[in-house]
Amino acid sequence: MAFDAGKFLKTPDLEGFDNLKKEELVLLAKHLKLDFKVSMRKQIIKNLVIDKLVDAEILGEEALELKVENIDAFKLKQLELEHELKLKELE
Repeated sequence: MAFDAGKFLKTPDLEGFDNLKKEELVLLAKHLKLDFKVSMRKQIIKNLVIDKLVDAEILGEEALELKVENIDAFKLKQLELEHELKLKELE
C-alpha cells in the first residue's frame, strides 16, 4: 500500500513516523512544502520534517528525541571507522 502523507498527518503516529523509509519521508516533506533536496541524507530530511510537525503541533515535543544532529551522526561514523580499524588490526 502506498504511503499517504495526508492520511498520516490526520492520524500521526510517532512510532510509525520513526519507521518511515526515506521515500516516505520525501513524500511527507513535499506534502508539507519543505525546502529540501531528495539527495539529502534520510536523517536530514527526517529532522526537517520533525521540526515542521512539532512547530505545527502535529507531533508532540517528544518527537524531538528522534532527531539526530549532524555532529552526532559524524561522531557515530567516526566511532564506526575506528572500530573497523581496530578489527582489521586484530586480524
